[in-house]
Amino acid sequence: MQSKATTVAHYLAELPPDRRAAIEAVRGVILANIDPEFGEGIQYGMICWNVPRSIYPAGYHCDPKQPLPFIGLASQKQYMSLYLSCDYSSDMSDKWFREQWAATGKKLDMGKCCIRFKKREALALDVIGTAVSKFTVRDYIANYEKTLKRK
Repeated sequence: MQSKATTVAHYLAELPPDRRAAIEAVRGVILANIDPEFGEGIQYGMICWNVPRSIYPAGYHCDPKQPLPFIGLASQKQYMSLYLSCDYSSDMSDKWFREQWAATGKKLDMGKCCIRFKKREALALDVIGTAVSKFTVRDYIANYEKTLKRK
């Protein structure tokens, strides 16, 4: 369920109160831990943090007109989603992430990089914060380019 919002404030305002609280909690953890060189905005109908074109002019290989996505946060029809591209592009990060999450005792509902949740309480916010803090913009670009070469 893509939003037509053009700003993060507008995106949050259109959410029902329970979902807004959950999305704001996750957003707060991301903002507290993310490299400030990443940009926040709306991309692909969701809140997104990306590598600004001023830093990485090549953009996203699937759509070079778009900045390189890093994290997405969305309210879907049946659940909310957190897309951790940083986890998807790094095998070591994925292994670490799954082990850390398991240690919290919380159930992880995750595809390759998409964590699905219905309530904020289902999330291991500390693990998410640490995962986000592991990548600088420069680290993420280097890892992204290495991943592209493997394909």
